[in-house]
Amino acid sequence: MDEKFLEKMFGSRKCPVIDLGLEDLARTAQKMAGGLSISGVQPKLSVKLDEKRNMLVPVALGGEYILKPQTFTFPDIPENEQCCMDIAGELDIDIPLHCLIPLKDSIRAYVIKRFDRKKNVKIHQEDFSQVLGQTDKYKGSVEQIGRKLKEISSAPGYDTQLLFERVVLNFILGNGDAHLKNYSILYIDKDDIRLTPAYDIVCSKLVIPEEEDSAITINGKKNRLQRQDFDDLAGYLDIPVKVRYEKFGNKLDVMKKIIELSSLKPEKQRQFIEIIKERSGRLEL
Repeated sequence: MDEKFLEKMFGSRKCPVIDLGLEDLARTAQKMAGGLSISGVQPKLSVKLDEKRNMLVPVALGGEYILKPQTFTFPDIPENEQCCMDIAGELDIDIPLHCLIPLKDSIRAYVIKRFDRKKNVKIHQEDFSQVLGQTDKYKGSVEQIGRKLKEISSAPGYDTQLLFERVVLNFILGNGDAHLKNYSILYIDKDDIRLTPAYDIVCSKLVIPEEEDSAITINGKKNRLQRQDFDDLAGYLDIPVKVRYEKFGNKLDVMKKIIELSSLKPEKQRQFIEIIKERSGRLEL
């Protein structure tokens, strides 16, 4: 990894080590009350940088990063997420710093810097399952998120534009698991309430071919989404026509290059590119 990137992410020009193997992670998580959250089948471990040893270590409180290891159910999810987040960053979608780091047994894990921390102080954050009071993260619509975002954001017009772009991105990348908990609000202070950076972006269709187009409804639909559905969503959110798809036009070659340079296996790379081509076609990009 580039030394400048390492300096930004870890405050050091050396990549930190992780003194845990994949099999160690489950045992470590069980010992840490409150230190593990489960989303689907992938564990997420809160870790902090031990600067003296240049090592990422699991912590129950005060975590600076989230570590996501490989899973036995769905292989190569860390490589998948790294690739998707790299594409998001290249398309000027606001994302946290992130990277792949080898575990003790050389198996790669995905590490992302927490955006709800500032100088070790926790910033209050709520996902839209909490904001909307919805216990089922798969029940609801993008329109509900957008309507509530307009009510509470300190920059409602800008944040709804950002929301729309992320919904479009998730569709293009084949992420059919972007549910209510994948969109959040950050309460920086009483006058600064904003949509958080994008996170948890994966091409779920790569590992679950029968995956729905969207985890929550868009224009009343979860499947067979077309350009008109996104145009109707944009109209509902008052997104100006000229900026709706500005970040996505003629970007297939850019996305293709990132995929081909990624750590995904060649066959998965080819499948991912085909998914993006098909989705871009439906959006008439």
